[in-house]
Amino acid sequence: MRVEVDGAAVTAQPGQTVAGLLLSLGRASWRTTRSGGRPRGVFCGIGVCHDCLVVVNGVPDVRACQRLLVDGDRVRTQDGAELPS
Repeated sequence: MRVEVDGAAVTAQPGQTVAGLLLSLGRASWRTTRSGGRPRGVFCGIGVCHDCLVVVNGVPDVRACQRLLVDGDRVRTQDGAELPS
């Protein structure tokens, strides 16, 4: 599958989560906190901690560890709190 991550075209495997793809690309963090701008990525891996939030297809606060990729998805690093586009 072809997806876009922060503007770059990449190949993903069927059944792969957003977090799995980002980790396979060597990305350990892909979100910054609202206060302080500290980097965050996967912490719990089961959708409880909400540390792995990304923007997918313009929708913010998507848990990367829970979201399965779909061909054509556009994934973007989330910077603090964002409103839906």
